[in-house]
Order: sequence, then C-alpha cells, then structure tokens
Amino acid sequence: MRNRTWLAIFALVGLSAFGFWTVCGRALAEKAPADQMTSDKALEALAALEPIDVHTHVFKTEPAFQAFLERLHLQLVDILVVDDSHPYRKQLGREVEDALALVRSSRGHVKLCTTFDPYKFNDASFASEAIKQLDENFDQGAVAVKIWKNIGMEIKDRDGRFILPDDPKFTPIYQEIARRGKTLMSHLAEPDVAWGPPDPRDPSWSYYQQNPQWYLGDKPGYPAKKTILEARDHILASNPKLRMVGVHLGSMEKDLDEIARHFDRYPNFAVDTAARMDYLRAAPPEKVRAFLIKYQDRILYGTDLDLLPTANVEETLQEWKSTYLRDWMFLATDQTIERHGRKSHGLKLPETVLRKIYRTNALHWLPGLD
Repeated sequence: MRNRTWLAIFALVGLSAFGFWTVCGRALAEKAPADQMTSDKALEALAALEPIDVHTHVFKTEPAFQAFLERLHLQLVDILVVDDSHPYRKQLGREVEDALALVRSSRGHVKLCTTFDPYKFNDASFASEAIKQLDENFDQGAVAVKIWKNIGMEIKDRDGRFILPDDPKFTPIYQEIARRGKTLMSHLAEPDVAWGPPDPRDPSWSYYQQNPQWYLGDKPGYPAKKTILEARDHILASNPKLRMVGVHLGSMEKDLDEIARHFDRYPNFAVDTAARMDYLRAAPPEKVRAFLIKYQDRILYGTDLDLLPTANVEETLQEWKSTYLRDWMFLATDQTIERHGRKSHGLKLPETVLRKIYRTNALHWLPGLD
C-alpha cells in the first residue's frame, strides 16, 4: 500500500529530479527506505560531477533514456565496432548513420567514437578508404576511433596469418588520427582467462561461456596475449603524438604494476575502467587506492554498458543505474560492497581524484567532448 501511495503522489506532482531513480531502479529500491535514500544521495553526488562515461554502446534511444542522461547530468561516448558475429554491427555505414542520429537527438549528452572496417584489411585501397571515412566522421563530430580485438584475435591476411595492430597497413590510419587531434580507443587482447585455463572465479569467465568464439584456451594457433600487447606498445612508441586510451584497463586487468610501468613509459597512454571494475574490487583496496591517486590523470571512467536495438529500455535503465551506483559506492565511499558473493571495501577517493576520473580526464584525453 505504501508503494502504491508513493506512486500515486509521483503521478500527481510529476517526477522530481531524483524521484525518478525510485521508479527506474526497482531492483535496488526493494531494500529499506533508508537504503533508497542512500542510493539517491549517492547518485546526486555523482550527478554533481557531471560525469562522462567514455565507453558505451547505444543502438537506440527513447524519451526515458534521454531523461536518464539529463537527470544524471551524464555524457556518453558511443563507441562503434564492426563485428561480423552480430547483425547490428556488421554494416558500418548503417551504424554510423544511426549513431549520428543518436548524437543529434541527445541534446549534447552523446558523442561519437567511430571506427573503420578491419575486415577490408586485404583490399588494396584499405588504408585510403579508411582514412577517407574517418575524416568524414571527424567532420561530423566524432571525437575518437576504436580498434577492436578482432585485430589480433580473428582477422587474417591473404597468407592466412593473424593481423596484428602494428601492421604497416595501419600506420597511415594512426598518423591521420594523430594529425586530426583525435584519440585512438584500443581494445586489443582480452583478460588472461581468455587464453585459459577455465576459471569460474574470474570476473570475465561468464562472458566466454556466452561468447565461446573468443575463448582461445582450446584453440591452437592464435597469437599469445603478450604478442598482441607488444604490438599495441609498438604503436605507442612509434606514434608519440597519438593519444591512446587502452580500454578495459588496457587488457592488463590483474596487474596494476604493469599498467603503472606503461604510464611511466608512454606519456601518450591512458586507460579506462570499462567492464573491469570487478578486477579492481578484487585487488587489495589499499593498493588500488594508491594506484588511482598516483595516476589520477591517466584513468577514465567507463562501463561498457549498452542499449541494444531489441532491449527493454526500463530493464536496461535498471542495469545502468545499478552499475553507476555500485561503482560510485566503491570509488567514493568507504562502505563494504557485496557482488557475486564477494565483498570489497570502498576506496573513498578524494573529491579531486573522483572529479578527474569521472570527468576532467575524459575532457583532456578526448578533446571535443565538452
């Protein structure tokens, strides 16, 4: 009865700025009213930073989704990928058209990270056509370019060898990205568990159960993870004027020391946190906190959240809200968070560090966002 009464009140007076969260976050609102108040205050604190999520995949929009972005003062980077295993990612031209329509309708809340089609690698005009398309997208407002794990883990050249991201054919593309002052978002390689052995305790293991084509533990002949990341590092060394954000913690998700060595070695390199926060939660909190404070200018907040063409928007918003809340509680508070039966202790980062991770680093590493 109490819930019905509140819903009636909302219907009469309209949703207040954060009364919205009570409606779209039923999964969290099943707890005590005090917990709901805590959730609302946490999201208000996040919204006050005007956060930027640099890693999302949005294929449609609806009024409820736009309202979500506006109430959270949230800006997104919508990342495009060409993936021949998903029907809605096969046609880059259509992807770009839909993404630009989303950007135009978002009232400034969405920016585009474009890509090029790596499946055309063996075409004689591959590089020139990719550059032509990227320049067009830059002129349309794209702020970055994504390269994906199918470079290194799927696509082969005419001789049947896996192409690596530092192949000379890519060089003029990287040079053009740097010349235009844009950023390369690199998703190269995968978490360690992708190469085996199977580990149900690994935060990414469920992904490979659902997407077995990317699990290489039982597939001989593929490049080692080390080989792919060394090719990535060769790009950084060879293109010092090219800004690169290694998404998913740069595929070094279990080794903060290795990420730190990369930061020290390559001033043109940063990482985002997309879909890898569980690895940070699993690490010793004092080490993670010290790392994030020391390298506070090199970490960008991202989630890898999506809104698929067939998605139920209400259910999707519940997932988005719970993700943003869970990450904020870990980074900004000293509370104990439980997820998948594991407990982690919040880092309570200084407000200046939170502002960098959630906003100002994105503005620096992805010029054109604001």
